[in-house]
Amino acid sequence: MAGEFVLSVLLWLAVVKMLQLGTWPVLDRTLGRLSAAAAYPASVLLFTLASWYCGLLGLPVWLALLPFVGAIAYAGSRRFYTVDRLRSTILWDLAFLIPFLFMLEVRWINPTISYAEKFMDHAFLASIMRQPIVPPLDPWYAGGTLDVYYYIGYWMSGALGLAAGVPSTVTFNLILPTVLGLAVVSLYALGHLLLERYRWLPVLVLFIPNPSAVYHILIGDPWSEILWASTRTIANTINEYPLFSMLWGDVHPHVIGLFNQTFLLFLLVFAYARWGSLSTRGRAILCGLAALALGSMPGINSWDVLVYAPVTLVFGFLIWRRYGNFTWDKERSWMVLAAVPPLAILTYLPFYLQLNSPGIGGIGIVPTPSEPAEFLLVHGFFLAVLIAYCIPDIRRRPYLLAAAVPFVLAGYPVAAVVAVPLVYLVARGRFSAADTLAVLGLLIILMTEIIYLKDNMGETYFRMNTVFKFYLPAWILMGTASLAVIGDWLRSAGIGRRIPARIERVLPVLAAAALLAAPFAINIDFGYGSRTLDGAAYLQASHPGDAAAIAFLRDLPGDHIVIEAEGGDYTYYSRVSSFSGIPTIIGMPFHEYMWRGDEGRISERSADVQAIYEQPSRTVDLARAYNATLLYVGAEERDRYRVSIPTEALKLIYDAEGVRIYRIPT
Repeated sequence: MAGEFVLSVLLWLAVVKMLQLGTWPVLDRTLGRLSAAAAYPASVLLFTLASWYCGLLGLPVWLALLPFVGAIAYAGSRRFYTVDRLRSTILWDLAFLIPFLFMLEVRWINPTISYAEKFMDHAFLASIMRQPIVPPLDPWYAGGTLDVYYYIGYWMSGALGLAAGVPSTVTFNLILPTVLGLAVVSLYALGHLLLERYRWLPVLVLFIPNPSAVYHILIGDPWSEILWASTRTIANTINEYPLFSMLWGDVHPHVIGLFNQTFLLFLLVFAYARWGSLSTRGRAILCGLAALALGSMPGINSWDVLVYAPVTLVFGFLIWRRYGNFTWDKERSWMVLAAVPPLAILTYLPFYLQLNSPGIGGIGIVPTPSEPAEFLLVHGFFLAVLIAYCIPDIRRRPYLLAAAVPFVLAGYPVAAVVAVPLVYLVARGRFSAADTLAVLGLLIILMTEIIYLKDNMGETYFRMNTVFKFYLPAWILMGTASLAVIGDWLRSAGIGRRIPARIERVLPVLAAAALLAAPFAINIDFGYGSRTLDGAAYLQASHPGDAAAIAFLRDLPGDHIVIEAEGGDYTYYSRVSSFSGIPTIIGMPFHEYMWRGDEGRISERSADVQAIYEQPSRTVDLARAYNATLLYVGAEERDRYRVSIPTEALKLIYDAEGVRIYRIPT
């Protein structure tokens, strides 16, 4: 069994490396020594887009590999892959592989698809891998598709799994290692643009906890409670940070999108730093890559585009100002502004046209802002660095502190604190890359103190999604800026010069070893561990009947709709559709209500499922109304309903370990 997982990992890594090798030569003349790094996230996005168009056109997903194979063959014929070139990319290979292995260990320790959003995440993944069509089938709403949700991250995951020949329950545990590896590569490359030394510092934004976690450690809370408590610090909100999201293990849009955020930031900062030295071809490639990343955001995690579309425009204006002084200059410094937004839209236009999401219900004013102590336990570290960074400016122009007064008078004390470094960084007018990232991050947390986006989460949790989804980009922006500031402080202090060169070379090796040892040195088992990469392996011990029956269904050919018990959200119910990818009439109803609203008639579907199991005279007709082909009767169905079905009108096709599956006559 272990050998099988090793083979799955090697096949997965082979696909990722092949994609990177196929993309690298195209980027080489534009990005130079950073091209091999950028090729990692760029290639995954390109493959995702190509495979999605294959699905849209009804073509096999594996055809999306052919352009990369062709590119490798062509570059090889031109002798691009020399020994020296391949040796030069080892640094970036390790930058991807070490965090990948770290996260792989985390998933090996805690792999199960059994809590939080994991049932949902795997349901979408399994649906796409079972039938890679566009738009994918909604596994929890028979007859519906996932055009109500941003599913491109799941498509990316499923397409990689199909290309590598890895089952969905293992693919589930390879996605977050890949996301972390891609994000580390992008941040390390970004460090090469922001810092002369200590270029690894921006990577730490993915690995440091928030001050709340430190607080809970200091007061002696049990380790099992520290991570969760640190993300529920601000009342009635969620304030995740990357390390928590990775360890918690939901393969959810806000986590998948981390690699895309960091890649876009790298591209924008590269353009800001190097635009004047690029050829016209290089500028076009850079704009194309930025459009590829920005345009995918509504599909991977729609909340991200609300942040990064303005971020892209800000950098576009700064590039135009720096290189063209807002004129139609010969260096075409206006290209980022003029080309990236329309290209981003055109590239993914079919997805946007299909999207049928209810969206947000407007913008509201926050009536009860964050408590200062709670807020600082989330953002205090980065705020402290940025305020310290502004101390010389504060001494020169103390009168600018008055900018905080209106926020205090309006009853938003946290916004007043944030306004201090924000005003001084803007007044400085330097707008270096680090300053710009800091300003953008500060603006996000300032705005989320004053306004929120309305959704259907109710009166108590009115801010929950706004804080949840905007704080992660703010963490990336402010964290990258703060760590770049710290890097400059360390360089100015000459600390690196005091470390012997031999020791300095050893330090990265020790850091990598410590990272790879950490999952085994610290207990990160949330009580669902089974030491495997198969997220469904635990079913064999806890639900052996379901395990065998679901394995039967996963291998069952043909298009099907299965009827199973509906038992609310975040429960073991809906497990058949989740693990098999076969759609059911209704699963996890509150999720479906959030996506479809009243038009989804969610309650009616739940009532129909109950009637199918409890009213034998209606079973077949109701099942046919939903085009259902299979009826599943297991322990959960018997527990949920008073099962009474017309067995004489159904064909029994599976009967083992307390589970029966019937075929419904057409």
